[in-house]
Amino acid sequence: MRMLHLAAAAALLAPLAVNAQPLGGEQPLLRELTSQVQPARQRADIEKMVSFGTRHTLSDTKSDKRGIGAARRWVASEFAAISKDCGGCLTIATPSQTFTNNRVPTPTEVMDVLAIQKGTTDPDRVIVISGHLDSRVTDVMNFKADAPGANDDASGVAAVIEAARVLSKHKFPATLVFAALSGEEQGLLGGKVLADYAVQQGWRVEANLNNDIVGNSEGLSGVRDNTHVRVFSEGTRTTESAEEANRRRYNGGEVDSPSRNLARFMDVIADRYLTNFDVVMVYRTDRFGRGGDQVEMLKAGFPAVRVTEAVENYRRQHQDLRTENGIKYGDTVDGVDFEYLAQVTRLNVATMAALASAPKPPEGVEISGAVSADTTVKWTPSQGAAAYRVWWRGTTEPQWRQSRLADGAASTVLKGVNIDDWFFGVSAISPDGWESPVVFPGAAGTFERRPPETGK
Repeated sequence: MRMLHLAAAAALLAPLAVNAQPLGGEQPLLRELTSQVQPARQRADIEKMVSFGTRHTLSDTKSDKRGIGAARRWVASEFAAISKDCGGCLTIATPSQTFTNNRVPTPTEVMDVLAIQKGTTDPDRVIVISGHLDSRVTDVMNFKADAPGANDDASGVAAVIEAARVLSKHKFPATLVFAALSGEEQGLLGGKVLADYAVQQGWRVEANLNNDIVGNSEGLSGVRDNTHVRVFSEGTRTTESAEEANRRRYNGGEVDSPSRNLARFMDVIADRYLTNFDVVMVYRTDRFGRGGDQVEMLKAGFPAVRVTEAVENYRRQHQDLRTENGIKYGDTVDGVDFEYLAQVTRLNVATMAALASAPKPPEGVEISGAVSADTTVKWTPSQGAAAYRVWWRGTTEPQWRQSRLADGAASTVLKGVNIDDWFFGVSAISPDGWESPVVFPGAAGTFERRPPETGK
């Protein structure tokens, strides 16, 4: 449905709601950015990563031709080249920690490679895109065999690098972080390095888009799907306290964590700006019984989602290179659909630009209206916001469907909207029409970090 611009929509204020209204106004910049993603560059990136033989976390770190060390240095050199092209707009960081666990038998340094594009007016607010650089074969401890990892997860890293190439040509109010992580296959170690670094730097991470296995369009059954991508998101916050959980169980919020509303935001972005490509929201933190680096960001209290292809081919994941009974196994370049990968990358690019351009999501969202025919919604004003939109939807609906604009106010009364029958939220809108994700009331929905040690 066509979007109404802010000025026109203001004329449609109470008493009637604006139904099925997508987020924000049309933003030509997002179409421009998506048009700049180049599949050929992503193919070259993946071929280069595969050329290192293995990128296993325990593999060689000294060689310039083989192993995780060579791969990390290559990614850093790509970020440096991108930074040179944008006049030094990126700062390269290589945070690391030393780990020992059942998949890391001797103390081993796990290093991430980050490119940081500082925001112009709200630099502490951070949008992260990540993928993991390390690879593996059938035996997770085998660091000597060739492990191409073309799709798992050179595809995710290629999305990160291409996003840096495109977005570094523009400036945004919030900071963008492009992250190539290590150690995922050995226990989500790179995700922990990233999360700990974000906390140490005082980053207010609004979103982590973790891209893991995003380049294949043909499933194990042979069915091809190049028009959908799955976005996994937790329903309730990993770090919620017992008191917050009790309140949420009583009043709702099981499907409205900030991560879930980030997934809804991405779904709207795909509908608006991508051709024949849609987000499938999956109401799980990750695939059943499996995990990704976004889990460590969630444990640190940050909103995060996992982006993964619509159909997976398990013969190409965590497999020794071999052919058995005429069936080829192994994660090689010929299993990557580069046009599909480009579509996934476009979704990431548009989402990051939209989030970084919009005001900070509102804080302090509260609702009241028990034993009343009306519902009152209040919030704390956001820096850079010129207006707000109050949203509501039926408690079994997956997307926000009805809304009303509130010009510069910090509260509104929804006449005739009974608090018992709906879920509510608020988004912030900038003077030029950029709109934040919707924030659900209370601790269950806030985009503010909720540290695990206190739940506050």
